[in-house]
Amino acid sequence: QLQLVESGGGLVRPGGSLRLSCAASGSTLDALDIGWFRQAPGKEREGVSCIDSRGSTMFSVDSGHGQFTISRDNAENTVYLHIDSLSPEDTAVYYCAGGAARSLCSLESSQYDYWGRGTQIAVSS
Repeated sequence: QLQLVESGGGLVRPGGSLRLSCAASGSTLDALDIGWFRQAPGKEREGVSCIDSRGSTMFSVDSGHGQFTISRDNAENTVYLHIDSLSPEDTAVYYCAGGAARSLCSLESSQYDYWGRGTQIAVSS
């Protein structure tokens, strides 16, 4: 059974950067599209970035503050989300999710079957 574990969250000052990792165990990631989602207190979960199974197609939202760059290393069974220019609006729990490979990765949570438990990012001065 595939399990996903996120890491790399923490407390960061505005303008700072973080790199989140999504590591898989129990199976490999190379046949899955991977999405990153976040949920802030009192808000709905939203997709922020996704990458297809081969790493050839990527998409990240333009949130107006945090800048997202997604990448994957299938040999390491890990997907990364680099976030630059963090602002307090980026404070949330960040989740990675795996879903069946498609022609284009999706930011719709319904397209993903496997979810990690999340890692918290808090942006504050």
